[in-house]
Amino acid sequence: MKSIVSNSLAVALALLPAAAPAFADEAPAPPLATEWRNPSNSVHVRIDECGGQLCGTVTWASAKAQADARKGGTENLVGARLFRDLKPAGAGKWSGKVFVPDIRKTFSGTITFADSDTMVGKGCVLFGVICKSQTWKRLP
Repeated sequence: MKSIVSNSLAVALALLPAAAPAFADEAPAPPLATEWRNPSNSVHVRIDECGGQLCGTVTWASAKAQADARKGGTENLVGARLFRDLKPAGAGKWSGKVFVPDIRKTFSGTITFADSDTMVGKGCVLFGVICKSQTWKRLP
């Protein structure tokens, strides 16, 4: 009897590592087709699928945000993709590129969905040594 239990346990443990990575690598589905606002409510982006990856496209911007973007060399802020080429990078986290229209530069970055109404966008330079984060809230 003891060997039957030991054999069953050994088989179960042997199967566990093969099944565990499949669950560990799966990121929860992002909230597609949702609108988000930056902390000052001067820019709204729509999170959606773009070419099989995640992206965030500006759907609305205040006059000041549009003027700041134009001064930095981004002529059309509305329609610009702020978040690009985002791929799953863990639970609720997506890694790719972040575009900063005021300086017309693209950096490596992430977006993380902290909860259903909170998204944190983060851009980094110098191999992640210098980073800046911004918390976005979901629009109703």
